[in-house]
Parts: sequence; structure tokens; C-alpha cells
Amino acid sequence: MDKKILREQGLTRLKQLDPRTKQTKEQIIQSLLFASEEWLEAESIGVIRSLPFEFDTKPIFERGFHSGKQIAVPRSVRKKLHFYQVEPQTEYQLSSFGVEEPLSQKKIDALDLDLLIVPGLIFSHEGYRIGFGGGYYDRFLADFQGKTVSLVFAEQFDVRWQPDSFDIPVQKIITDKVSFGEKGVDNE
Repeated sequence: MDKKILREQGLTRLKQLDPRTKQTKEQIIQSLLFASEEWLEAESIGVIRSLPFEFDTKPIFERGFHSGKQIAVPRSVRKKLHFYQVEPQTEYQLSSFGVEEPLSQKKIDALDLDLLIVPGLIFSHEGYRIGFGGGYYDRFLADFQGKTVSLVFAEQFDVRWQPDSFDIPVQKIITDKVSFGEKGVDNE
């Protein structure tokens, strides 16, 4: 199936999630993330400021700051992701895509991040993802050596597509139903 159609369907599914159901699913996924080896071992984490229909990343920032982890947020510059260290008081501005990007000037070497939480609209059980169509994360992941995790609602899985040769899978998917990683199913 065409990725553009899948993107539209995925976006619709996310926007139609009942707010209470979404919050319950987020709490399940957050507890699994915060108990994961990837989170516990990471000293530095890259994560987006989520849009209202996406998985809410605010608790990730709060827990990360409280735990003394370095948190970095991407800013897109000429079709590339650059990550900037943020603090609780960091101010943000909306990008042309409507995403909050940090005004921070503390650019970091993103390839040194321990953990990257990778967003997306549609996912396969093998860790492939369909994002918003810019290819930003696939280009970044081609060189990234740290751990990668995506936080995914069960409604975001779709098997009606094949990844392209340039698609890079995430190493682990944490979802409200079951988590998939390099070793197969992690928990139910």
C-alpha cells in the first residue's frame, strides 16, 4: 500500500483515540520504558516534543530531568536533525512543521546519545516505521550507534506495506500490548 495513504490513515487513527484510552496506554508504555534496560542505562536521551495526537513525551522529560539524564531535542536544519541539550526552563519555538524546537544553543554531538526515542505514525513488528515523510530519522539513524526505541500504540501497527531499502528499523518497540526487540517478544 502507498505510504502516503498509510500516513493519512495512521494520523486519523491517532487523532481518533479516545483521550482517556490514550492516557491509559501512555501510562502502560511509560512504565515499560522507565523499567527498560535502555532507559536505565542511558545517561543521554534524544526525544521530540510531541504533538497533541502523538505519544505524550512530557513525562519522559520530567523523569529524565528528575533522574539527572541529559535530554536533547532535535531541530531540523537543511533536512538534517541537530540535537540540542534542554533544561526544564528551555524555551521552544514552532517549526514550519508545527513541531516545538528548542531555542537552546547547547548543540550536542547527537551520535553520542545513549538512547534515541524515535517517533513515527505507522510501525511494523520488525521495527520499521513510517514517519511524516521527510526522511529525517532514516538519514540520522544510518550513522547512529546508540540504542533506539519507539513508543507505539497498538493502533499504529500496520502490515500492509514493505520497507524501502533506505528504511532503518528501530531496535525496540514498546507498546501497550507487547514489546518487540532484537531478541523477539520482550513481555506481554
